Amino acid sequence: MNVDDAAMTTGIHHSSPTAVSVVGLGLMGRALAQALLRAGHHVTVWNRTPAKAAALVADGARLAPSAGDALRSADLTILCLTDDEAVRGLLGQDGVVLAGTTLVNLTSASSAQARETARWAVQRGARYLDGAIMAVPPAIGTAEAVILHSGPRTDFEAHEPTLAALGTVTYLGDDPGLASLYDAAGLTMMWSVLNAWLHGTAMLRTAGVDAASYAPFAQQIAVGVAGWLPGYAEQVDRGSFPAEVSALETDARAMSHLLHESAALGVSTELPRLFKALADRAIAAGHGSEQYPVLIEEFGRPTP
Repeated sequence: MNVDDAAMTTGIHHSSPTAVSVVGLGLMGRALAQALLRAGHHVTVWNRTPAKAAALVADGARLAPSAGDALRSADLTILCLTDDEAVRGLLGQDGVVLAGTTLVNLTSASSAQARETARWAVQRGARYLDGAIMAVPPAIGTAEAVILHSGPRTDFEAHEPTLAALGTVTYLGDDPGLASLYDAAGLTMMWSVLNAWLHGTAMLRTAGVDAASYAPFAQQIAVGVAGWLPGYAEQVDRGSFPAEVSALETDARAMSHLLHESAALGVSTELPRLFKALADRAIAAGHGSEQYPVLIEEFGRPTP
């Protein structure tokens, strides 16, 4: 789907008080419950270790005696557990009735696991949305906390005002696996940018340049490259990669320079070797005269 078509609620909005349960009180679960309390909702919490609920109860939350009670107490139940196996294990216990409940599962999982958990919950009578939190716990309850949702649109829209207390909520589509898939795609962006910055930092440290001095320049480069993405995306979606800026074989020569400079400085060559290996395979397949996004063909193949 085109992300421009996604429904997004930006910022924190106050809705009418709603009965919400939060099941799972790790650092993130506690942050979610606290944000809901601040927004004026009636919050019930449950955790295997009840002591983790103490601060929330002091702030007005109700501690449920069981997970089943937590679900029965709310119009909406937010799940934040260790993994989807734990979700199904907990919700499959005696005394937990899913029929008629609405679940928002913010537990980290793969897209396949999210779809399986959605089928499992719906078969038991629940309404189900899957989600992914693109934020650290201290950001929850602010506009900087981006929270992705996927599943039936009607279920999202019914609870969107309540969910907006948690951050900037985005609806991606009916496929319950989309939130997890976007989460994984976001993680590869995050780690790629950070690893590239760390590699550049390691190079510059050999000349006595500290990380703080390099960071503004690196940030400028990252912002500039991000600006290329919409145009490159058009090429990927068309499957046509004319060299409007630079041919891949030109980029490959620059990669060789980066590889040799890294080796000469005595820093790791793993990252530039990866860049060069991908480009070399695409050039060998006849794509040297095309533009960089043609590498989507390499990324779209399974690892040999």
